[in-house]
Amino acid sequence: MESSNTASARSIAEVVQIYRIEEQPSDFAYWQSVPYEARLAALEEIRREYHRWKYHAEPRLQRVYSIVKRQ
Repeated sequence: MESSNTASARSIAEVVQIYRIEEQPSDFAYWQSVPYEARLAALEEIRREYHRWKYHAEPRLQRVYSIVKRQ
């Protein structure tokens, strides 16, 4: 079940097209026709889904501690 935030952020049109194997268009041609903003958004969504699947958490920056000696 998807959260309301994720569901409202993306909308997918339900479209089915049937092609013969030798006539099917390439994925590369499709993604080249999409604006770069949409390609980056899709890539970011894939990255987030991977991190949720692999690490069971949202990706975050690690905390870095440094000890500074004062005089």
